[in-house]
Amino acid sequence: MRMFALATTAIIAACPVPVAADELAPTGVLRAAYLGTNPAQAMRDPTTGEMRGPAPELGRALAGRSNVPLELKAIAGPPAVIEAVRKGEADIGFVAYEATRLGSVEVSQTYMLVRQSFLVRDDSPIKAVADIDRAGQKIAGTLNDSITLCMKRVLRQATLVELENNPAALGNALSTRAIDALGANRQRLTTLAKATPGTRLLPDDLFNVPQNIVVPKDRPAALAAVNALIDEARASGLLQGAIERGGAIGVAVAPAGVKAGCPG
Repeated sequence: MRMFALATTAIIAACPVPVAADELAPTGVLRAAYLGTNPAQAMRDPTTGEMRGPAPELGRALAGRSNVPLELKAIAGPPAVIEAVRKGEADIGFVAYEATRLGSVEVSQTYMLVRQSFLVRDDSPIKAVADIDRAGQKIAGTLNDSITLCMKRVLRQATLVELENNPAALGNALSTRAIDALGANRQRLTTLAKATPGTRLLPDDLFNVPQNIVVPKDRPAALAAVNALIDEARASGLLQGAIERGGAIGVAVAPAGVKAGCPG
């Protein structure tokens, strides 16, 4: 499996549309920031310790185009990923598209979609997403998460509760009825459900979060190279393979030109 991943990455890296190292990685190393708490972007192989998933595989392919090494930087939250790119501490950043995050960086086309849903208690009257926005219900999301920012715009009757991304505390909030539902991506919710007895995941989704790559505003050639890589990775199957190797639940390749995001 690892040999296949490396071989496929090498094929993509050798494709056309190379970009000069000083445009893509001016320090001589491609510094790629990603959201360390988002398993859809990257997960560590428990056996080999190698990072696997779309972020490391696309990063390796992009670095290979300029014959520079890749440095993966796990960062704690989406605003911090964007800030690292804006300040020149990272050359590219893997982050979910969200309108409120734009302005300080350039954003690539969407390469991946991540399904967002809710975790509730087994005895909850909430059976589907349509039941979420009801008066008297407390619906939680973690600080700065895409679904939390979306719920700020779409919830009309339920009360939004913003919580720190602490799995134990989140599970306890559900178990003790401090909240009625928790919104997040399906991988995070599935992991939390296993650690929190008496909970269930809703069968449908609120929306799909677009995943994009950001680059500094002053590097148009780098943005062009990123977009070209995404096109080729989509067409070649590298992107689908990276998603499968990453193993995250509820993740799909974004079709070319897809428009997705918060329904509000």
